[in-house]
Amino acid sequence: MPRPSEFELIERFTRQFTRGEGVRVGVGDDAAVLRPPRGEELVATVDAVVEGVHFDRRFTPQEIGWKALAVNLSDLAAMGARPLWALVALATPPAADPARLERIGRGIAACARRHGVSVVGGNVTAARELSLTVTVLGAVERGRALLRSGGRPGDLLVVSGTLGDAALGIRPGAAPALRARQRRPRPRLALGRGAVGVARAAIDLSDGLLQDLGHLCTASGVGARVEVDRLPLSPAYRAATRRSRDPDLGALSGGEDYELLLAVPPSRLAALREAAHRARTPVTVVGALEARRGVRVVGGGRLLHPRHAGHDHLRPGRVLGPGPGRA
Repeated sequence: MPRPSEFELIERFTRQFTRGEGVRVGVGDDAAVLRPPRGEELVATVDAVVEGVHFDRRFTPQEIGWKALAVNLSDLAAMGARPLWALVALATPPAADPARLERIGRGIAACARRHGVSVVGGNVTAARELSLTVTVLGAVERGRALLRSGGRPGDLLVVSGTLGDAALGIRPGAAPALRARQRRPRPRLALGRGAVGVARAAIDLSDGLLQDLGHLCTASGVGARVEVDRLPLSPAYRAATRRSRDPDLGALSGGEDYELLLAVPPSRLAALREAAHRARTPVTVVGALEARRGVRVVGGGRLLHPRHAGHDHLRPGRVLGPGPGRA
């Protein structure tokens, strides 16, 4: 069977995408023509997932596609934005199986439908390894975007969901629940939108709790205290780390959770819990921001010193689970 041409591959890859809000011209022209929502600001983010770095052959093609879009949507969640449009740049080895590439497109389309995103364009090019670079555009009310820089001493640190599952999910023989967290991230878009006007600062946890908390602290000019006894851990995580000498390390430093970390004034905690209830997303207070600089980890009444802070994109050997993150 002859291999498809570039344009035949584009047609096979994109025919499953649907058009949504504000799209005047979508896939098929030199560029998309989009109508920004009235009274809102655009929020843009881009991430790449690369074979051998962010996924391997243990991932199904649909999981690769889902993850490529979902990690970008997590960035929008951290800004309190709603997603609108995405562009996908596919780089593929010339000998790649066209059926596999089409199934990757199905994974992107499934994630897009789940979260109301229109894929409006992209590109296909040859490369030595498979990668997808996804750009996502969303919208938020003017002046209302959540930023990393709004935290103040005394704000409570609140995380969504559970921590550390995705880092354990890349290990051979990982439990299905842990593998699912690694391969099909769940961007917390509803919680992010509900946190607008409630949280003072936010960041998504792509590179590990301590690493990303450090970014928030730097932007806000504050420090933080994290209490390991309060970290939300799933039953699958607890089972996998039951015999570990350092059972909290994955929750503190493992990447690719794609949960939200929010800095919330104590007076607004009830409002955040109500927003989390509406979003059907559990939230847990794990510490607080402090005037004293630096991130301190405490447990059992003493100061702890975790072996890793999180993922460094230029030092991938130092992490539990590599993952893309917002620049």
